[in-house]
Amino acid sequence: MKKALVCGAGGFIGGHLVKRLKSEGFWVRGADIKPHDFSAPPWDEFLLGDLRDQAFCKKVVDTQFDEIYQLAADMGGAGYIFTGENDADVMHNSALINLNIVDLAHKFKARKIFYSSSACIYPEYNQLDPENPKCSEDSALPAHPDSEYGWEKLFSERLFLSYKRNYGLDVRVARFHNIFGPEGTWRGGKEKAPAAVCRKIAEVNANETIEIWGDGKQTRSFLYIDECLDGIRKFMDSSFNGPVNIGSEEMVSINQLAEYIMEIAGKKVQIKHIPGPQGVRGRKSDNALIFEKVKWKPSKPLKDGLRSTYQWINEQVKQISVKH
Repeated sequence: MKKALVCGAGGFIGGHLVKRLKSEGFWVRGADIKPHDFSAPPWDEFLLGDLRDQAFCKKVVDTQFDEIYQLAADMGGAGYIFTGENDADVMHNSALINLNIVDLAHKFKARKIFYSSSACIYPEYNQLDPENPKCSEDSALPAHPDSEYGWEKLFSERLFLSYKRNYGLDVRVARFHNIFGPEGTWRGGKEKAPAAVCRKIAEVNANETIEIWGDGKQTRSFLYIDECLDGIRKFMDSSFNGPVNIGSEEMVSINQLAEYIMEIAGKKVQIKHIPGPQGVRGRKSDNALIFEKVKWKPSKPLKDGLRSTYQWINEQVKQISVKH
């Protein structure tokens, strides 16, 4: 039986990945600083602890794994990443985790290790036009990410790839573009745009008002979690090291995103635009390289994923209002 390790298994993508790996017949060890918030992923073993701590990491990576997935990071949505207030923690915490895990993966001769980087590594100067962002993998340099989160991700990409060059560690580096779906953070300041807008619309009645940061004309592409997992697994089974984008090429403005969710919810609400952190003006995945190398591309429209995400968040909102 193949053995897999998922670092960050208590998180949104990590929890879903554990389920996927188990369904494929892997023995899975999860590790994270917290249990999963919304479900009990079917891991064979879960180690609770701090991956910044080398002693804990030595308990986590104590044998040869067929596949290691390094998803653990200090991260969140725009309200966490772009205010500037969390920069030192974001850089320090995530870099320490990556330094610990990649070194132990090398020492214990992991057969393959996946690192989840981010579209936040792309230069701000290529994402000023919301209609025509440039996010091909080769456009990352010269570097100018719009956040310290992006700078740390770029450093860690190079860290993993240097372990490949110097030690022959078989790495896979993927840049995620706004992954969303059920069982993800949906309130509290670390949620991403789809979850935040779903929550806001779920919490109000028709014709009431929700707030959106900026003018709402900033654009993004959003990838549903099941599609993301398909991309990860196909990429891991390929012989390509990356970096590659894993995202959707269906780009929408934040105002359009809100309109889609209103349609799904069956209620029209008013939008009030307020100042707030927004990140770059435009961003969408460029999937030419991953399609060429791995033959993967998303298969479902954004609305399909939004439908199941809204239903799940609407249930969470209802449960909380019942409690109060």
